[in-house]
Amino acid sequence: MSPRAVVVGPPGAGKTTVGELLAQRLGVAFRDVDADIVERAGKPISDIFTDDGEPEFRRIEREAVASALAEHDGVLALGGGAVLADETRKLLAEHTVVFLNVGMAEGVRRTGLSTARPLLAGVNPRATFRALLEARLPLYREVATVEIDTDKHEPAGIVDEVVAALANNEGS
Repeated sequence: MSPRAVVVGPPGAGKTTVGELLAQRLGVAFRDVDADIVERAGKPISDIFTDDGEPEFRRIEREAVASALAEHDGVLALGGGAVLADETRKLLAEHTVVFLNVGMAEGVRRTGLSTARPLLAGVNPRATFRALLEARLPLYREVATVEIDTDKHEPAGIVDEVVAALANNEGS
């Protein structure tokens, strides 16, 4: 069993929104690894960061991603930082990965620098978001089969682009 598509990208890229629409379009189930993590831990992600720290969150995330990649055959959305783990990137090499790219300004606008996103909380969330993008962009591109720019597009249009790109990849 293997996901039809794995969706990755930074906060605000639209992984869940686009992933759900893509799953509907493809007639498959949608699964969000962040929801799996909340279920496993029994508490919100922000509480995991606060109570247990980022290393514990990343450990749970690695396990949840590995399980989901092995068990799910629909569309799978990963958390923005899942690509930080070498073992996760190695697992993703065996899958069709859709990287939803979002620029700094649009990502900040979409996230609203939400406190529900623990890595964006702090003294200078814009600088934090910029640093996050700079650190993760090469990793997203490393695992990506397809890259879609989401900055000036509505979710339905992004899904159209993803479906077309997936069809091109399957045909080549």
